Amino acid sequence: MANIFVVDDEKDICKLIENALTRDGHMVTYKNNTLGLTAKDFKEYDLILLDVMMPEVDGFSFCRSIRQDVDCPIIFLTAKTMDQDVVEGLSLGADDYMKKPFSLSELRARVLAHLRREHRQRHQTLVLDDVRFDLSEKEIKAKNQPISLTKSEYEICELLACNRGQVFSLERILELTFGFDSESDITAIRVHVKNIREKFSKCAECPIETVWGVGYKWK
Repeated sequence: MANIFVVDDEKDICKLIENALTRDGHMVTYKNNTLGLTAKDFKEYDLILLDVMMPEVDGFSFCRSIRQDVDCPIIFLTAKTMDQDVVEGLSLGADDYMKKPFSLSELRARVLAHLRREHRQRHQTLVLDDVRFDLSEKEIKAKNQPISLTKSEYEICELLACNRGQVFSLERILELTFGFDSESDITAIRVHVKNIREKFSKCAECPIETVWGVGYKWK
C-alpha cells in the first residue's frame, strides 16, 4: 500500500483516480489546485500525480517549486501532447508523463511500476527545515545552497541531524564519528563545529546548538 497525492482541477478525474487506486489498496488524497500547497505537504506521500494545465499555478511551475525538497516520483497528467512539453516536464524533475485521456488500467500499471522502482532505488534523504541531506552521496544543502564539508564535518552533522534534539557530549561525538581508536581528542570536535558554523553562515543559520557544560545538539 502507498500514500498517493493527486492534484487535478477536474474533480471527476480525481474521483476516478481515487476509486481505481484505492481498489489496489492505496491511500489517495486529492486536491483541485496547488494553492497553499508546499513541499512539506508531500513529506508523507510515496507518489504524486500532478495535472499540468491548472488555473493560478500550473503543474510545471509547481513541480519546479517543490522538486528540490520532494523525493518521491512525480507523474504529470496533461492534455498537452507536443514533444517539447514532454521534454519540459521531464526536465523539471518529473518521473513520467501521461497524456489525457488515459486508461485507468494504464495509470494503475504506471503507478505500480514507479512504486516498485522507488522501493528498489529510493534516494536516502533527510530534510530538516532549510537543510537537506543526501545520505547516500554524503552531501548537505542549506536553503538549496551546497555546503562544502570535510568528511569529519559531514559525519558530525549527520550524527546530530539524525538524532535531532538529542544532546551529545563531545566525547560521545568523538567516539561515534572518529571511532574508539581515534588519536584525536575533543578539541578536534570543537574545531570541526566551529568550521561547520562558519560554512553554514554563508547561506543559513547553523542548526548546531551548544548546550553549555554538556555538548551539542541539532536544534
